Amino acid sequence: MKVSIIGATGYAGAELLRILYGHPQAEVVHITSESHTEEPISAIYPHLDGIYDLKLESMKDIVNIGKDSDFVFIGLPHGHAMAVGKALEGLPVRIIDLGADYRFSDTSIYETWYKVPHTHKNAKRVYGLAELCRDKIRNAKIIGNAGCYTTASILALAPLAKEHLIDVNTIIVDAKSGTSGAGRGIKQQTHFPDMYDSFAAYNVAHHRHTPEIEQAVSALSGEKCTLNFTPHLVPMSRGILATCYASLKPGVHADDVDEAYNNLYMNEHFIRLRGRGAYPETKWVRGSNFCDIGWHIDERTGRVIALSAIDNLVKGAAGQAVQNFNIACGFDEKTGLDFAPIYP
Repeated sequence: MKVSIIGATGYAGAELLRILYGHPQAEVVHITSESHTEEPISAIYPHLDGIYDLKLESMKDIVNIGKDSDFVFIGLPHGHAMAVGKALEGLPVRIIDLGADYRFSDTSIYETWYKVPHTHKNAKRVYGLAELCRDKIRNAKIIGNAGCYTTASILALAPLAKEHLIDVNTIIVDAKSGTSGAGRGIKQQTHFPDMYDSFAAYNVAHHRHTPEIEQAVSALSGEKCTLNFTPHLVPMSRGILATCYASLKPGVHADDVDEAYNNLYMNEHFIRLRGRGAYPETKWVRGSNFCDIGWHIDERTGRVIALSAIDNLVKGAAGQAVQNFNIACGFDEKTGLDFAPIYP
């Protein structure tokens, strides 16, 4: 399959290039950047020297790029993918957007949280969380790749919501991410002297991944979900640990929780169930497409605490995009992704 990457110089774009290099069924034919047009990708990312000799193009020629591609991956900030989607609407090329523009079934929710108008409301799109949306992804024209925090949180909560074991309006998600989740742009918050040896919350009660988690939990449970989501920044380059709390419904026992996780994920290669009482760590999944999940039952408070660890740039971005690509193409989902985590 001929694939192109729009916005290839972001961290997710670079990670896509790394993964697709080892994919036997993918040939990268076009990569774009408006700020580095005509430069070789290895000038931006020297680790790709000798691996890719492609030069960065402008997306002003997006129609011709689309005509020359079977799939287009979009690694642009929110608000920009819609223009690409509209430009390619009449072509057979399929789209995987790593941003937020195509993640919501209700575009008014997107507009409320992202503060930009949605200009492609009639787009035929599906949500791209592979383990939960596989059947819809197979034939989708546009796949809205799930977000990083949301992937970790939804996968941790999905069995509990699907089996109606929790009160979905008691959910609290407390998540921590490495700084690569903030992108390559220079920010005071991720400036090394400010970030190093520190630990801080941000966007409390206002983070844009909140409605995405609510949308997924509501769909799984059949009940409207309103939850608290608090993200934190930790001084590491990559990785997310999500700790998710919820009140168990009356009569739910620990064995019911165990059974829910095992039933939903027993055949999922990229979900590694660490089991009840486990403490997943980001280092266990670093550089891989795995999501490690453990859970605890607090008998005293009647709550379940589910923990999940992912690499935010792989399972939370580029790896998930390639997994969705594999599903859409009919390839084995592990193709190009069947590599071990990096340790230590």
